[in-house]
Amino acid sequence: MPVVRFETHPSRYQHIKLSFDGPVARLALDVVEDKPLRPGYVLKQNSYDLGVDIELADAVQRLRFEHPEVRAVVVTSAQPKIFCAGANIYMLGSSTHAFKVNFCKYTNETRLSLEEACGESGQHYIAALNGVAAGGGYELALACEHIVLCDDGSSAVSFPETPLLAVLPGTGGLTRLVDKRKVRRDLADVFSTLAEGVRGKRARDWRLVDEVSPKSKFDETVLARAKAFVDATPEKKGPGVALPALEPKRWEDGGRTGADYRYVSIGINKAERLAEITILGPEGTPPASADALRKLGAEAWHLRMSRELDDALVDLRFNQPEVGLVLLRTRGDGAAVRAWDEALLSLAKDDWFAKEVLLQLKRTMKRLDLTAKSLFAIAEPESCFAGTLFEVALAADRTYAKSGETQAFVGLSSMNFGPLPMSNGLSRLATRFLAEPARVKELEGEKEFIDAEDALDKGLVTFAPDDIDWEDEVRIAIEERVSLSPDALTGMEANLRFAGPETVETKIFARLSAWQNWIFQRPNAVGDRGALTMYGRPERPEFDWRRT
Repeated sequence: MPVVRFETHPSRYQHIKLSFDGPVARLALDVVEDKPLRPGYVLKQNSYDLGVDIELADAVQRLRFEHPEVRAVVVTSAQPKIFCAGANIYMLGSSTHAFKVNFCKYTNETRLSLEEACGESGQHYIAALNGVAAGGGYELALACEHIVLCDDGSSAVSFPETPLLAVLPGTGGLTRLVDKRKVRRDLADVFSTLAEGVRGKRARDWRLVDEVSPKSKFDETVLARAKAFVDATPEKKGPGVALPALEPKRWEDGGRTGADYRYVSIGINKAERLAEITILGPEGTPPASADALRKLGAEAWHLRMSRELDDALVDLRFNQPEVGLVLLRTRGDGAAVRAWDEALLSLAKDDWFAKEVLLQLKRTMKRLDLTAKSLFAIAEPESCFAGTLFEVALAADRTYAKSGETQAFVGLSSMNFGPLPMSNGLSRLATRFLAEPARVKELEGEKEFIDAEDALDKGLVTFAPDDIDWEDEVRIAIEERVSLSPDALTGMEANLRFAGPETVETKIFARLSAWQNWIFQRPNAVGDRGALTMYGRPERPEFDWRRT
């Protein structure tokens, strides 16, 4: 598998056509068959692979930051009679198990960012289904706020995964069907086993789409819906902010590799299955006004740092599958982190750009939560685990904070009490103290920096070894963790990280981690005669009929 890079730009898009008409943007899928991410398959029928989804994720991101004038986005197809056939089956069939699972996770995160744009950014997505929307194609439509299906006798929505491939829709489709669109369970059952899907009036009556329109009036209907969203959405003040390339410096040194960004660096020791991410705190005075923040643009610390961390995390997932443990470190001035936090939160109350920076930060922290690597935060005297960067420690499975003569300190800011919720809808502190919610309220009054031993007493760190034990205790913890089964750790961590209430988001990722992860390894799907393996051949698949 060649190395995957996740940065792109509209000038380099191969599969997506993005156009603008005042406050309405048009995002048209026009997947080029002979330009897959890697050789070995053809992207027929507007099917997608990771390369297509990287472009989609970039487009959604740029619309939010670079095009504040856009209030409605029409997602449609530039190809006749097909909206999107979903994830390319031959790509999935030829991929490793780890790639399939990470691919589904990435596409889920992209669709969640699209939904967040609808709910938080005043950019409303309309799926204009001018052809068949199958599998992941319909899942993309489900992430949109409104679905219009062309009633032309052939356009349909379908989930063919179970009847044809012996797998599940991997991008949240089943959850959105019954939780978001509230489709009746019995109808959802029929729909999810009907390979040819559902068309026209029945699709609307079953709540699978919001409306159907004859072909002669389809474009007019879609435009009217877009205009209605535009009219109901306030305009944003101020120009957009360009997102330039991050341009990390990548390096190799013997058995180690890594990348240095401006605020984030990552080093990887493949032999030890270990990665270290170090995040630097902000420099200079925080912006005191929306104009000052706009002048900093994409170089503003929260935005630049979170984009860098996000890029490093997806790089780890796809390009470093053997890495089992990530050590999270910070360097800098904790007081500066807290000052920047308070400035951003104050500006985000009234300024759309500040709010988008905050939402970007939230998405990055969620990406960290959902990364299937063990995470240990290492707090040392030179660390700045405060406010936003203390969220990194709270996302970790454990935090080791050095005590003794020269000890680590941690600090809290308003950022730790709600602005950056997890997938479960709670702050990381509220999730940590699920049994003692009053402690979270008490901590809100904690204005001073907290030394390692006090942080241990307050439940903010896991261990606080002193000068004598520090190196040995951390070393042993690392050695023990990387010696354990990666499969067992992935399952254990996914269960422990998301205590508290269930949400659509936690259901999507829990079901992906459990059922789809399991099904992707079962012979009924990927065995020599499994449905995914046999897809496109004249013979029928062979199943082990025993239920488990």
